[in-house]
Amino acid sequence: MSSGSGDQVPAVSLHHQHLRQQRQDHQEHGVPVGREGPDEADPDGADGHGADEEHERDPEMLVDLQYSLAKSYASTPELRKTWLDSMARIHVKNGDLSEAAMCYVHVAALVAEYLRRKAMFRQGCSAFRIITPNTDEEAAMMEDVGMQDVHFNEDVLMELLEECADGLWKAERYELIADIYKLIIPIYEKRRDFEKLAHLYDTLHRAYSKVTEVMHTGKRLLGTYFRVAFFGQQYQFTDSERDTEGYFEDEDGKEYIYKEPKFTPLSEISQRLLKLYSDKFGSENVKMIQDSGKVNPKDLDSKYAYIQVTHVTPYLEEKELADRKTDFERSHNIRRFVFETPFTVSGKKQGGVEEQCKRRTILTTTHCFPYVKKRIAVMYQHHTDLNPIEVAIDEMSRKVAELRQLCSASDVDMIRLQLKLQGSISVQVNAGPLAYARAFLDDSCTKKYPDNKVKQLKEVFRQFVDACGQGLGINERLIKEDQQEYHDEMKANYRDLARELSVIMHEPICTVEDGLKNVLPDSLHIFNAISGTPTSATIQGVSSSTSVV
Repeated sequence: MSSGSGDQVPAVSLHHQHLRQQRQDHQEHGVPVGREGPDEADPDGADGHGADEEHERDPEMLVDLQYSLAKSYASTPELRKTWLDSMARIHVKNGDLSEAAMCYVHVAALVAEYLRRKAMFRQGCSAFRIITPNTDEEAAMMEDVGMQDVHFNEDVLMELLEECADGLWKAERYELIADIYKLIIPIYEKRRDFEKLAHLYDTLHRAYSKVTEVMHTGKRLLGTYFRVAFFGQQYQFTDSERDTEGYFEDEDGKEYIYKEPKFTPLSEISQRLLKLYSDKFGSENVKMIQDSGKVNPKDLDSKYAYIQVTHVTPYLEEKELADRKTDFERSHNIRRFVFETPFTVSGKKQGGVEEQCKRRTILTTTHCFPYVKKRIAVMYQHHTDLNPIEVAIDEMSRKVAELRQLCSASDVDMIRLQLKLQGSISVQVNAGPLAYARAFLDDSCTKKYPDNKVKQLKEVFRQFVDACGQGLGINERLIKEDQQEYHDEMKANYRDLARELSVIMHEPICTVEDGLKNVLPDSLHIFNAISGTPTSATIQGVSSSTSVV
């Protein structure tokens, strides 16, 4: 961003350089006048966002810029490939290997689509949809003069597909390698290239071995997601042709989902963005919004640039969860994310369980993750407010799902299981599950709430006691002798919990004392399906009682 000082000559922006190069490329490739994209129409009047080194410090902006240039080359496949390759190099440099792999996949889809249209390959970009539906955009290729001098052929495609497989391996997305090889193998079979086939099948064997390994250990982390919103309309007078310019300019009011590598804590991305924009605007002009609630720009001080960062998790509905059975399937090709904001009717954020509400916000992005970019714009959002008893149903359902997931793992994480059990079977008066039971299921309280909600909460508690018993059974089988006393104490607390619930619910609550005799149900999300629980709100066709922004 230019400094606003009249006597300082602004550096030539990366944007300007690219656009001039783009004009030259168009002339060399015979692209007709008027076919340029909007970004290249007027380089001298372009909106520069700073010098090269500024973009180097802002990888998201740099990739966004190159992506916009790649989009403008729908009629010149070789130049689109050039920009996608450049984006891949940036991602590799920054350690964003899934995004680099997606760039390779898009390039291969682009070439396949070109060859299909020239009747040189049977399948086009649609063959890559099983890997990522984002490759549909490669079908936008225009058949005009820009395609005449393209030098793509089957051998080029084979090399690109091999590059895809290598990129997916490095990104630890081993499950997708088979889909790439399904496109390569018929070609090598037709060529009788048995050496290549032997190599491919060996790689495929190793890929599936890696899949079983990471499924067993559970230690593959495919990314952490954050909602990032920008606010800042402060205008500074400059001596440029435009009289004013704002902090975030076109970014003001925009929301993105950022994908960060492996497990990235909220503090890390917050500090990174704070430093990045403090360097741009001055540290005294940048503020972080710590709250996850909805921001009204009118409430913000116009002197500052504001950044709001919120941790979000992938959101899948019950039907999607049934179809996506593995952790990988639940982490790949995702475009909806959820976060929750606590509130009370009185206006406080936090209150007792009998007054604690929460707002669930589901965000939908324009494309699926992973993508050729590590941040994707939010297309729309959907809100659902949960009242206190619905919060109790939701929280208890989550506890049951977590316990079942830990119990059903092929390699049980004993530390996590014990911590979860310890937190679940507490009999403290004002904490843990019993606080929900006393607040909503006691005789003096049940009349305040709808019968169907009370029944749902009771059913969740029955399942909760069962899940705790199953967890204790596993713990008893696997602990060493020095933990027996600790286990016996947890078991005593478990019995006390069941007795207390029996009194509150006026029914016998049976404990599971005989260990894990039966295999636990495979579904980890059974409780979200309880009728009426607002944990599976749909995005499409939202009812009039909810708000859509």
